[in-house]
Amino acid sequence: MDAFSALADSTRRNIIEMLAASGQLSAGDICRHFDSSPPAISQHLKVLRAAKLVRMEKNAQQRIYSINPAAFDDMEAWIVQMRRFWNERFDALDALLKEEVKKSHKIKGARNGRKK
Repeated sequence: MDAFSALADSTRRNIIEMLAASGQLSAGDICRHFDSSPPAISQHLKVLRAAKLVRMEKNAQQRIYSINPAAFDDMEAWIVQMRRFWNERFDALDALLKEEVKKSHKIKGARNGRKK
């Protein structure tokens, strides 16, 4: 699953926000913040790991989760690229519309000039 699909779920976004605020948490600590069953939260963590948004380290019996910053850097780079692409497109559209307005005003001015 890709990162954006993984983040489409509000529970997974909440887990990411918790990890961002605390740095790292055990699976048990994460489960305690939700009404969902531990297997359900475990499945959410599995999806986040598959999308490479979080890292998991085993520490004896615990599984400790933390954010994988590189995944968010990749997402940010893609967003910046898309923003740049769309800003260029919107700027071109804005210039085209301004040119059309100028043409429209010239035509109206020419028509109004003939009526006088």
